[in-house]
Amino acid sequence: MRRPRRQATPRQPHRGSAPNRDAAPRRRPQRTRGGGALDAWLLNHARALLFSLGKLYRNASSSAMTVAVIGIALALPSGLYVVLQNLHSVVGGLDQGVQISLFLKRSVDNEALQTLSRKLDTWPEVSRTQAITPAQGLAEFRKYSGFGNTLDALGSNPLPPVIVVYPKLQGGDSAHVEALQKRLQQLPEVDEARLDLAWVQRLYAIVDIAQRAVWVIGGMLGIAVLLVVGNTIRLDILNRRQEIEVAKLIGATDAFIRRPFLYGGLWLGLLGGILALLLVSLAIALLAGPVQHLSGLYASSFTLNGLDGASSLRLLGLSVLLGLGGSWLAVGRHLRDIEPS
Repeated sequence: MRRPRRQATPRQPHRGSAPNRDAAPRRRPQRTRGGGALDAWLLNHARALLFSLGKLYRNASSSAMTVAVIGIALALPSGLYVVLQNLHSVVGGLDQGVQISLFLKRSVDNEALQTLSRKLDTWPEVSRTQAITPAQGLAEFRKYSGFGNTLDALGSNPLPPVIVVYPKLQGGDSAHVEALQKRLQQLPEVDEARLDLAWVQRLYAIVDIAQRAVWVIGGMLGIAVLLVVGNTIRLDILNRRQEIEVAKLIGATDAFIRRPFLYGGLWLGLLGGILALLLVSLAIALLAGPVQHLSGLYASSFTLNGLDGASSLRLLGLSVLLGLGGSWLAVGRHLRDIEPS
């Protein structure tokens, strides 16, 4: 008879030996619920962002026309803004020519004339002064008038001493210049203080009207951009009506359905703003040469400046906001009307 075999018993690990790593399951680090929700939220937004960009790429022809309309609509007020900024720089140089002519009494000699001129230079309202003696005034008048023989027939010099005062004028603020004129008129040495400021006031009034016109045109074209983006998103919603109904049947929320359309408006606004910047830069490049040639004919160093970095960022931000606003209005209005039947 065969003896029954002993069943093999599992060996017990030695007390000093290392424990079996496979015997105890590993504990995987668990993510917190808040971190997982944030990751899912970011992932959904990234997918919607890329999905909306891909949809614009698949409908390249219609998307390009919409972006072109937005770019042109934004380029028009942006170009007018550039023209207005350059006009401000030109006017800022012209107002330096504003001057107050002080006709002094004939009893004021040359030494008193220079003393008064140096005194006026210390006034905070005065940029600089120029003293003109009667002899200098007569020589200048003889040079530019052409009446040299007539002046020789005069027995004495009829011109009084003059001080030309250049006030500090910034931004078309002429009230303090008029106050300075009245203050100069009260000086005992002054016979008459004459100020010619009407042309500067008219020029600044024209610039103010142009600035308001730019804001009005910009506001109207901004509304046009809202309507263009809203109509584009509305057509997209109508084309995807059945898809939206199916998504609502399986439990998709309005926020989930709205997300790709909002990002579509964002992309349209951003691309339209970039196109507007390119159009404005192209226009500045085409006009820079003729403007520089014209300024050279007037012995001026004026150059045409375009949009700076801050203005470009503001334009892009405004275009993105207009795109989001137009898409939000369209989605909020038409998405409520689509319900699964």
